[in-house]
Amino acid sequence: MKKTQNSTIRPPIVVVLGHIDHGKSSLLCAIKDFKITEKESGGITQHIGAYQIEQQGKKITFIDTPGHEAFSAMRSRGAKVADIAVLVVDSSEGVKTQTKEAILDIRKAGIPIIIALNKIDKPAADPERVKKELSQQDILVESIGGKIPSVETSAKTGQGISELLELILLVAEMENLRIDPSKQAEGLVIESYLDKLRGPTATLLLTDGTLKKGALLATFSTFGKVKELENFQGNRIEEIFPADPAIIIGFEKVPKVGEKFKVFSDLENAKKYQKAAEKRTAEVLEISPGQKVLNLILKTDVVGTIEAIETVLKNLPQEKVILRILKAEAGDINESDLKLAKPGKALILGFRVKMNPIAKLLFEREKIKVMSFDVIYDLVEGVRKIMEKRIETEQVRIDVGKVKALIIFLTEKNRQIVGGKVIEGEVKKGTKIEVLRNEEKIGKGKLINLQKDKKDIDQINKGGECGILYEGNVKVEQGDVLKIYTEERKKGEL
Repeated sequence: MKKTQNSTIRPPIVVVLGHIDHGKSSLLCAIKDFKITEKESGGITQHIGAYQIEQQGKKITFIDTPGHEAFSAMRSRGAKVADIAVLVVDSSEGVKTQTKEAILDIRKAGIPIIIALNKIDKPAADPERVKKELSQQDILVESIGGKIPSVETSAKTGQGISELLELILLVAEMENLRIDPSKQAEGLVIESYLDKLRGPTATLLLTDGTLKKGALLATFSTFGKVKELENFQGNRIEEIFPADPAIIIGFEKVPKVGEKFKVFSDLENAKKYQKAAEKRTAEVLEISPGQKVLNLILKTDVVGTIEAIETVLKNLPQEKVILRILKAEAGDINESDLKLAKPGKALILGFRVKMNPIAKLLFEREKIKVMSFDVIYDLVEGVRKIMEKRIETEQVRIDVGKVKALIIFLTEKNRQIVGGKVIEGEVKKGTKIEVLRNEEKIGKGKLINLQKDKKDIDQINKGGECGILYEGNVKVEQGDVLKIYTEERKKGEL
């Protein structure tokens, strides 16, 4: 960034990326000496958070992005707001699927990368092997002739933590990160949720200007006034500066994670911005007549999870059943959710939320379908099964063989004994028959019995001769071809 008259150096914003369980959160805990007290389902950090530490009197802001594949969009967004990416790779496991995804996110963002070869304390740690695997992804670290800095770290022992922070400050200095604090404040919503006592709550990351308590601000989805301003540790403050994360209270409703926010001089302009943005981003779902639709109401613990769930639900095949989300918001399942679900025949999906007492009474009385989950994968599989139940079972025909009619032994009413030769596939007892004459279908029937040398048999293969007891709606003649097939009911699939 070019130096301007009012510009000043700001702290770097660092995004921490990597494969699930490679130690991103534990590394951040070691960096900021911050203990995560509650372990999440599957040991996965599922909410984006921002934290700030000091090293050598200089601040560094860290964004902790989730590692689960469902959060690819959130990881990508995290990389775009950051100045530097730290790619955490388990020294004993090496490059994995989400490591490769993170590398793509970093490249798209066009930001410098530092490699943290983590869990170096493990007996199976082999950093040289990991460096070679990274080179196959065009990530060449300095120790093997490349330009990308790397450091061996251990969240458990603290090894390499100081070196990592010094590397971050060195890269930040080379990037010459500057801002103009006199500019109108703007930034990004990092996390948001509905606090039962305090109302809509959001974690913001300021990218420009100065944000003060009492400021009027708006995002694409909502607007409000900063009633309370807290730093990431929950301490009340009066203002924040670029690269500072902060918790604010005062939005009219919960903003969406990843939205940009801007500060306005008056409430009218803030509302205008929000309304105009809302109109631009509105999506219309067109549904053709007769198309099967599954309506959903999604309730989650925090807003950040909504996008993650919507992303993986969109990946479900929707040619046969369309998913339509009528409502998606953070907070417990309440009576308004159930009232909306009844006319829309919607399925209510709860993710790490409860149902309030009034809603429970309605739920029992109205028999509305509610499903609750703690893990995103289970939620998606639950929705998939409901969608498949909406698809009607299909009658599938399976061709098994062909018989050429050589002689007609007996004809009575709608039955005949036909002598023939299997010219393709095989013939089985109890199958169905399609009668072809001059390659045109003229009728159909059933194969009642099958004989060879006047003895009952279950099946006969290509080249064999047999007698068939045929029952059908047309008379078979010499030279006709009997197409043998079965029919099975196939369960609906997406």
